[in-house]
Amino acid sequence: MVVTYRSAATIDECLSRLRNSLGVEAIRVVDNQSDDGTLDIVQRHASADPRLRFIANPDNPGFSVGCNQGAADLEPSLDQDEWLVFVNPDCMVERETLLQLHALAVPLGEVLLSADLINEQGERDVAVRRRDPDFGAMLAGLLRPWAAPKMAVAPDDTQAVQQVEATSGALMLMPRQLFARIGGFDEGYRLHAEDLDLCRRVREAGAVVAVANQVRVVHVRGVSSRSRPFFVEWHKHRGLWRYFRKFEASRRSALVRAGVFAAIWGRFPIAALRAWWR
Repeated sequence: MVVTYRSAATIDECLSRLRNSLGVEAIRVVDNQSDDGTLDIVQRHASADPRLRFIANPDNPGFSVGCNQGAADLEPSLDQDEWLVFVNPDCMVERETLLQLHALAVPLGEVLLSADLINEQGERDVAVRRRDPDFGAMLAGLLRPWAAPKMAVAPDDTQAVQQVEATSGALMLMPRQLFARIGGFDEGYRLHAEDLDLCRRVREAGAVVAVANQVRVVHVRGVSSRSRPFFVEWHKHRGLWRYFRKFEASRRSALVRAGVFAAIWGRFPIAALRAWWR
């Protein structure tokens, strides 16, 4: 599954690599009203490969909706070992990547597994290995609003598969039955934090979230986001607030809830200005 939005810079190579990948039986692309030629590139790939179908949304309902649309478009199967892979349009898998991930995932049973994402300079993406959001640290951050709470977990390369609380939604492999059992992505998230939400529900369902430390995938990162930094930061913070309300708010006092609200939204202007400056 690939969800696109203004992805013309990377989607051609992304789809070429997916089409060349071992073990791929079907590819679904959901485009959220791109206006930069993305859909023309997708159509060209679809005309050349019967495994690839696309959905062209007339608007942009968000990443979660697109992922669920793509999964729902796959024909029902009696295969109990059917797996879904969600791939960002700026992730560049190798020919063996998905088979390697599948081989590591099968012994774990119900698992959501990601790869070790790196940028074009070979630097590891800290979003791949994360803890759940620490809202206590956010409250402490009211005194230091320029300092973001640290969620990253250090990679442990002694483990081929490292269990984590959360991983990046840029590349996720999981059994189709598990995805259906937890209800897919929460469509209340427009952009960002939907991966944290999915990982938490996977764990609450008794399954495992993990990273394949020795399977590397280049992630170009945020090509379509660079032209709209304020929009992206708004939805990052909105997503985090939704996550808090969904999983944590009922266990917190009114004072703590107010403090977390202030911590999240008080940091938004600073984060937005930083994103704009970059």
